Amino acid sequence: MGDRYYARPAHRDAAVTLLSAENLTLDINPVADLRLTRRNVLLRGIDIDAYVGSTMSLDTGAGPVLLAVRRPARPCAWMDAVIGPGAQRALRGKGGVRSMPLTDGVLTLGKAEFAVVEEERSAS
Repeated sequence: MGDRYYARPAHRDAAVTLLSAENLTLDINPVADLRLTRRNVLLRGIDIDAYVGSTMSLDTGAGPVLLAVRRPARPCAWMDAVIGPGAQRALRGKGGVRSMPLTDGVLTLGKAEFAVVEEERSAS
């Protein structure tokens, strides 16, 4: 599919997007999948939206890939067009996260080991 923002300065720190499977809008479209959401990685059983500001590790068997979870991936109006009316609103606050790879590596389809390497630092 490609990334329309590839190599653009504003998106270099947000190259990988992740979404929690539990947040897919199946009540709006029962066959909605990751490709329709414009997210790269779908995680099950992890509230990824809660990890903004943290560093995490994903390992699908080829060694860990470290990702800095930078900011929420806010859903756009395109969600209503490809998933169905109401999808953008349904994904507000749980549309996934945009992250920056900190290490090279390979992620493959299938089970993954998830770990938080560094928690979000509080601003106090």
